[in-house]
Amino acid sequence: MNELLRKDAAEMANLLEQVKLQGVHYLEQVSQRSTNAQQAVALQHDLPAEGVGAEAALREFNQRFEPVMAATSGPRYWGFVTGGSTPASIAGDWLTSVYDQNSFAVKGLGDISANIELETIQLLLNLLELPGDFLGGFVTGATVSNFTCLAVARQWVGKQSGEDIAKDGLSGPVHILSATPHSSAIKSLSLLGIGSNQLIAVKTEEGNRESMLVADLENKIAALHGQPFILISSGGTVNTVDFDDFAAIAVLKNKYNFWWHIDAAFGGFAACSDAHKHLLKGWEGADSITVDCHKWLNVPYESAVFLVKNQHRLLQVETFQNSNAPYLGDPLENFSYMNFLPENSRRLKALPAWFSLKAYGKQGYKDIVENCIGLAQQFGQYIAQSPHFELLAPVRLNTVCFTLKQPDGADRATEFLHQLNSTGKVFMTPTVYKGKKGIRAALVNWRTTADDLHIVQTLMEQVIAKL
Repeated sequence: MNELLRKDAAEMANLLEQVKLQGVHYLEQVSQRSTNAQQAVALQHDLPAEGVGAEAALREFNQRFEPVMAATSGPRYWGFVTGGSTPASIAGDWLTSVYDQNSFAVKGLGDISANIELETIQLLLNLLELPGDFLGGFVTGATVSNFTCLAVARQWVGKQSGEDIAKDGLSGPVHILSATPHSSAIKSLSLLGIGSNQLIAVKTEEGNRESMLVADLENKIAALHGQPFILISSGGTVNTVDFDDFAAIAVLKNKYNFWWHIDAAFGGFAACSDAHKHLLKGWEGADSITVDCHKWLNVPYESAVFLVKNQHRLLQVETFQNSNAPYLGDPLENFSYMNFLPENSRRLKALPAWFSLKAYGKQGYKDIVENCIGLAQQFGQYIAQSPHFELLAPVRLNTVCFTLKQPDGADRATEFLHQLNSTGKVFMTPTVYKGKKGIRAALVNWRTTADDLHIVQTLMEQVIAKL
């Protein structure tokens, strides 16, 4: 055995203790840590012939890289849609690395850790009040979840005309209908060979809305003259968290032949709130759903799930099976995630989610979701009442989309946001909504409190006064 490996193995307890103490210190101070990395890092390109050992590597990390680790898991990182990590999920994530399982199989003599994944999917379905007739699995994020679901949808489209797209490739266009799809869905169309230009845009509802105009959807369907298509609907748009009318789409699903996919990356957790679960009414009728766990479930990156109706299992296997690996057995008789998703190698991503779901239960997630919604509404009220800012859209759930007041407010929004983020005490992201430059704050972190709102509002007043 290599001498450095032998020494590190003997000192494993000490090494993990150091990492534990460092991790605890970071988590205890995360609310004071900068949300913005403001210094450059000089990168090295040559690997030395001899290593330095784990403790020396840790010291170098702490010297060179640790100072630029932004508090993205902290209570005032409101950029993108970035959740934190619950204590239980961190414990589960650490054990995921310790046990280092390649999660695929559910029975046999080897690794059968996929049973944890199957159970976690059922717990998640129960939390989201979805029926148990979805097959689900964990992937790296909403992008791969959308990719996985749309890959099965592509296979379904081919089967409507007797084609096997997974084996023979595309022989013609695949029609995609959507109103306000997330960029990850568009990326998936490119990766799948469907092409992002195949998207047929459906009009949105009138007024300050991003949701699909169902009447125009039916007009677009009629124009296809019975051709099968894929509908991508929104379970919370990224800018304003607007929801398509799932109940109305479910009616159309009974009338026309199409694959219905819902991107509910973070909006799906509205199911945890009694006051907002109506936004998801009818979503159980979808063929596939994307849900992102490293957002509102508050588990570490990389964690999302795909949910595909069990009735499409054969299509899913046709899409992802390792057909030239007979040692894997019959994919329908011997379940393995290897035949149901893109990766052939994957860590046990379900374990952090399992820990967190078990630790906090339905009430815990109801509290997290409703706290974030309530804080977003308070922040929205501050924006609406401010002489300096204005809402670009109503606060529908957990995201506040706003800009500086006119006449030149939108033009100054970029500089304002740069100065605000440069304080290192909060982080938000720029956006463009209805042609206006704006700012988006997404609250999904379990740590965020009213005190954080006060800190941010005070900062905003200070920055705008100097602008």
